Amino acid sequence: MAEPRIRGDGFVLRPWRVGDLDALVRHADDEQVSRGVSDRFPHPYTRADGEAFLAGKVLDLDGPVFAIEIDGEACGGIGAHAGRGERAHTAEFGYWLGREHWGRGTMTRVVAAYAPWVMHELRLYRLYAAVLGFNIGSAQVLRRNGFMEEGVLRAEVFKRGVLHDLRMFAKVRRNLDDDH
Repeated sequence: MAEPRIRGDGFVLRPWRVGDLDALVRHADDEQVSRGVSDRFPHPYTRADGEAFLAGKVLDLDGPVFAIEIDGEACGGIGAHAGRGERAHTAEFGYWLGREHWGRGTMTRVVAAYAPWVMHELRLYRLYAAVLGFNIGSAQVLRRNGFMEEGVLRAEVFKRGVLHDLRMFAKVRRNLDDDH
C-alpha cells in the first residue's frame, strides 16, 4: 500500500521518516516555533527529542501525522488526534512550521489541503484546534480556512512562567458528503 501523500502549492504532506532527523532538529530547535505549541514540543529541541518523536514516543505516528516537506526537506508538521466513544466524530489538530517559511501563506495552504482530507479520511463532523491567545498568525490561518472561533478558555495554559488564554476554533459539517 502506498504511503499517503498530499501535494499542495509549494509543499508535500507525507509521513515522517527516520531520515528527517537533521531537518526536524534544525527547524524545531527555535524558541519562536516552540512558544506557540504544546510543551510536548520542547525548547531547546535536541537530537534525542527528534529521535523520540520519529520513534513514535511523543505522538502516534500511525495516525494522520505528517511532515510538511518544502523543497525536499521536512520543515514542519501537521497532525490530528481523533476523539473516542461519543466523540469519535471529532478530532483535534495542530501544526507547526520552521520560521524560515513564515509569512508566505504556506501554513494557510497546508491547512487548506489537510483539513478536508483528514475530515474525509477519519469521517469527521468536527475538526478543531486550540490556539494560544497571542498566536495571531495561527488564528488567521484557521479563519482563512473557514474555522470559526468558538470561544476563549481564560487562563487555561501556564507556559514559560506566563498564563495564557486558549482560543478555540472549529470547522463543522452536518453530513459526510459536505466538503466544508
